[in-house]
Amino acid sequence: MVLKYLQVFVTGGAICMIGQLLINLTKMTSARILVTIMLIGAVLQSFNIYKYIIAFGGAGATIPIMGFGRVLIKGAVEGARTKGLFGAVTGGLMAASAGLTAAILFGFLFAIIFKPKTKT
Repeated sequence: MVLKYLQVFVTGGAICMIGQLLINLTKMTSARILVTIMLIGAVLQSFNIYKYIIAFGGAGATIPIMGFGRVLIKGAVEGARTKGLFGAVTGGLMAASAGLTAAILFGFLFAIIFKPKTKT
């Protein structure tokens, strides 16, 4: 069990390390870095490689933004298989809707509970 926790930690840490390297070594904005990492997950899913990363790292691979890219592609492919071109467009959004809804809801709740401050 400890080995599995270590695998999850290493996988999530490796994804975060990629992001940190992009921050330190490039002049990319944070939005471009997020999109780049999401696209890496989408490309890995497209080539059916991401399943091996998930098998090794579990939640360390599915929770970060790279996992979001994987979910979009997986949903789009499944939607295309069942509903054609329209399903390719809506499938990714349907697959990711629970995660997006949770992010929006919790962001809203925390904005109500805590007082946001501007950086000085």
